[in-house]
Amino acid sequence: MITLRLLSRLIVVAAMALASGAALAADKITHVQFPSMDGKTLLDGYLFVPTGHSAKTPAVVMMHGRSGAFSSLANGEYDSTTLMKRHLFWGHHWTDKGYLVLLVDSFSARGYPDGFPIHSYDSRPDAVNEVTVRPLDAYGGLRFLDARSDVDPKHVLLQGWSNGGSATIASLSPQNLAALGVAQTDGFAAGVAFYPACGLHDQFNDGFQPVSPLRVFSGDNDEEVSAAHCKRLVDAIKDKSGDADITIYPGATHDFDEPSKSRQDDPANVAAFADAVKKVDGFVKQRLEK
Repeated sequence: MITLRLLSRLIVVAAMALASGAALAADKITHVQFPSMDGKTLLDGYLFVPTGHSAKTPAVVMMHGRSGAFSSLANGEYDSTTLMKRHLFWGHHWTDKGYLVLLVDSFSARGYPDGFPIHSYDSRPDAVNEVTVRPLDAYGGLRFLDARSDVDPKHVLLQGWSNGGSATIASLSPQNLAALGVAQTDGFAAGVAFYPACGLHDQFNDGFQPVSPLRVFSGDNDEEVSAAHCKRLVDAIKDKSGDADITIYPGATHDFDEPSKSRQDDPANVAAFADAVKKVDGFVKQRLEK
């Protein structure tokens, strides 16, 4: 019988192999640049393209968390070989399904490639505000993908983690699309937010009706953000007839899907990681392949 502890070890081994393989095949992850819709910032991004890709395909825009796009071991080398393991896992997960993926780096172009430390929520500069600025980066990424002949612009997912999960939620608000002059039909097909901070600078406390379906995944043992707060936000969205739902995993921590030994030694994280991948796959297949 495979116990949770053994399964944890197996996931760690597989994740290490995946990260090593990605580093060896770094030329398959292309560094790109494109403008944010803030009208002034040229962003960096990392494009994951499925093997043998040619025809129009669904795509995923990924938004990193408060620690940035790169591994804590990057040591000043910010490129495709030092991307965080979580981003490598999900980037290759989606390309294995035939989707094209763009990881948006919101921080490097603004002078913060190493991101921000834990519990620095109130001291981060407004230049990287997850409610007012990072949605502009998300839609800059969507516009970049829209211009490609191999992307189906009506079937693009927005996926974010932590601070990027908060940006994902904010990006689906009608207020942000109206401010950008983007028609609701020209936005993302769906949004997935992993362990976001749901305070969102008190802009959406009364809920809103997201322009596309939203799914949130959190752990009730999160040391950085409150899953209960996110449930209140999701409930408020539902009260506005919005298509949103939240899954809260007992015992799971922040970064429960980070494929590293430090996180996957926790059986609650192992269980949450496996279930979240399954649920997200089903949701995304329904939204991007219909």
